[in-house]
Amino acid sequence: MNRIGVAGLVGLISIGWLGACQPTGDDPSKTSSPEETAPSVGPPTLEELENATYHGFEDPASVTLTDGIWTGEPDTEDSASRPEVSLLRGFRITGDLDADNEEEAVTLLNLALGGTGQLLYLAVVDRRDGRPVNVATELVGDRVQVRGVRTRGRRLYLDVVQAGPEDAACCPGEVATLGWELLPEGRLSSIAVTEEAGRLSLETIGDTRWVLREWSWGEAAPEEPEVTLRYDDGRLTGSSGCNNYFAAATPGEMPGDVSMGRIGATRMACPEPEMAVEARFLSQLEGVSRYGFMAGGLMLDYATDDGLEVMIFKRRGE
Repeated sequence: MNRIGVAGLVGLISIGWLGACQPTGDDPSKTSSPEETAPSVGPPTLEELENATYHGFEDPASVTLTDGIWTGEPDTEDSASRPEVSLLRGFRITGDLDADNEEEAVTLLNLALGGTGQLLYLAVVDRRDGRPVNVATELVGDRVQVRGVRTRGRRLYLDVVQAGPEDAACCPGEVATLGWELLPEGRLSSIAVTEEAGRLSLETIGDTRWVLREWSWGEAAPEEPEVTLRYDDGRLTGSSGCNNYFAAATPGEMPGDVSMGRIGATRMACPEPEMAVEARFLSQLEGVSRYGFMAGGLMLDYATDDGLEVMIFKRRGE
């Protein structure tokens, strides 16, 4: 199994974080009632987004995803790399962006052309005649980390970590908010956002109560006991499954680097399942060396005997 860190995970996308939604498409081998064959209503579901056709790329001009991924042909016969478009880990929000009193779905796509570049796209998908239709797609940037996405009327806002003027492409350190408006002709137009860009720091983790969702890439963490994390005044704190913990966190030289200090915790005893969760989490937390964001989630790199793995946290309630 390959071991990868926060920077690589921005573009290496796995499908189905939020689970499957209603299936789409017709299967001639099955019979359906009139209710089952009626056109779908409401914004496109996650499963529909994972199997929709998207436009707006330079090369290829359009792609049709299957289970959230499209893979193209290599540029040359002897090339091992293939272009790939992926839906960003089950990401989907909704909003009435065209002011027709019907919500559209918004998702994020990653285009990997080989090498280190990972191009992030924002896509709006409407429902027309019962089927999902990609009405607008816009390039966000290369190796952009997404902290959050929200809609307000016809406008979309992305809170991102991106490469600033002095940053290397590998290590984005500028914290900014980007905005677009969906125009009547079906195009996303960039709009000015008044928030001043800042720098990535441990304070960016903020006052949010983060909940552990994955021990490592694709390995779900248990819902109970709940493991939480927040940053406050130079320390990471939270519940480790049984006890409350605290650990000094010191920023490193490069954006996103962090050094963990000694971990302390209360001394309450719990049943073995809770203690096992706690022991594993504290061990992984001790090895954390980087932090970053993807699709609104917090990602912490930690060292293992085989290299790096990533713990994934989501905001409580997500």
